[in-house]
Amino acid sequence: MKFANMQATSYNDKVVRQFAIMTVVWGVVGMLVGVIIAAQLTWPELNFGISWLSYGRLRPLHTNAVIFAFGGCGLFAAAYYVVQRTCNVRLFNDKLAAFTFWGWQLVIVLAAISLPLGFTQGKEYAELEWPIDILIALVWVAFAVVFFGTVGTRKVRHIYVANWFFAAFIIIPKQAERPVYSYRLSIVHFWALIFTYMWAGPHHLHYTALPDWTQSIGMVFSLILLAPSWGGMINGIMTLSGAWHKLRDDPILRFLIVSLSFYGMSTFEGPMMSIKTVNALSHYTDWTVGHVHSGALGWVGLVTMGSMYYLIPRLFGQKQMYSVKAIEIHFWTATIGIVIYIAAMWIAGVMQGLMWRAVNADGTLTYTFVESVKATYPFYVLRLLGGLLYFGGMLIMLWNTIKTVTQGRSVEVRIPKLAPAPAHS
Repeated sequence: MKFANMQATSYNDKVVRQFAIMTVVWGVVGMLVGVIIAAQLTWPELNFGISWLSYGRLRPLHTNAVIFAFGGCGLFAAAYYVVQRTCNVRLFNDKLAAFTFWGWQLVIVLAAISLPLGFTQGKEYAELEWPIDILIALVWVAFAVVFFGTVGTRKVRHIYVANWFFAAFIIIPKQAERPVYSYRLSIVHFWALIFTYMWAGPHHLHYTALPDWTQSIGMVFSLILLAPSWGGMINGIMTLSGAWHKLRDDPILRFLIVSLSFYGMSTFEGPMMSIKTVNALSHYTDWTVGHVHSGALGWVGLVTMGSMYYLIPRLFGQKQMYSVKAIEIHFWTATIGIVIYIAAMWIAGVMQGLMWRAVNADGTLTYTFVESVKATYPFYVLRLLGGLLYFGGMLIMLWNTIKTVTQGRSVEVRIPKLAPAPAHS
C-alpha cells in the first residue's frame, strides 16, 4: 500500500529512461546501416555476394531502424515525459506503459531479423509477417490507451498544445525558458496540418497511372501546406525571442533551432517539388533522396537528438550531459554532414533529370542510363562522406550518454501539488 501511494505521488520516468536510452542505441544502429548502403551504392562490390547483406535487403532495414526504432523510441520518450508534466499526473497505467516499451523493442528486433532474410509483405512471405503487424497494432493501441488515459485523468483543466504534437513544441520552449510564442498559431498550425495533409499524398505519384485530376488535387493541397508548415516554423523560431543570446552557449538549443530551419526548408521544397513542371525534372532522381534526408536528418534527426540531450540528464539526476563540449562537436559534425549529403544529392538529382530528358536532333536520347549513373559517382562519394560525419555524431552522442548514465542515478520525481483555484465571489 505504501509503495502504491509513493507511485501515485511521483512520475513514471522508468519507461521514459528506457525509451530515451534505446533512442540513442537504435540511432547508432540505423545510421550505421545507412552508411553501409551508401557505401554499397558507391562501390557495388561491397554487397559481397551475400543476399542478406545486399543493398535490396539492408535498405528497408535502414528505413525501419531510423523511422520506427530511432524516431519511434524518441517519440515515445518525449510523449511520456511531456504528458505527465503537462497533465500533473502519473502515466495512466504502468504495466501498459512497460508493455509499449518491451513490445516495441520486440517489433524492432523482429524487423531487424526478418528484413535482411527477405521476409516482407510480398505474397511469398506474407504469412510470416502478419504476427509482427499484429504486435505493432497491439503496442500502438496500448500507447494510445496510456497517453489518452493520462490526458483524461489530468489534474489541470487545460490540455497543453504539446500533447497534440506530442514532443517538439514543449522541448523547445523548456530549453529556451520561454513560453511558446503564439498558442493560437499552434492551434491553427495543428488543425491546418490535420485537414490538409491527407489530400497531399498524390503529389508523390505524378506522371504515373494515377488519374490526372487526383495528381492535380495533390499538387494544390501540397502548395496550401506551405502556409501552416511555415506558421509552425515561425512560431518555434519566435519562441526564442529575447533568448537568442543563449545560442552562443547552449548547443542543445542549436540542435532545436537548426532542426526548425531544416523543417522550414523541407516544407518549402516539398510543395515546390509537387508542382508538375518541377516534378517532371525531379521525379525518380536523387533530388528526392536529398529532399527526404533534408527532412529526416535535418529536421527529425536534430530535434530528436536535441530532445534526448534535454531529457537524459534530467532522467538520471544530472543538471546537464557529461560533456557539453561533446554536444557541440556532435552538432557541428551532424550539421556539416547533412549539408554535404543533401547538397550532393541536389546536384546529382538535377544532373540526372537533365541527362535523362536530353534528346538529340533526331529525337534519340543523348545519354544512356549507364552514363548518368557514371556521372553520379562523385556525388555518391560525397553522400557517403556526409553520412559518415552524421554517424560519427551519433557515436559521440552514445559515448556522452553512457558517461552521463553511469555517473547519474535513476530518480523519482514527485508530482507537484497544484494550488487550489481561487473561489469566485
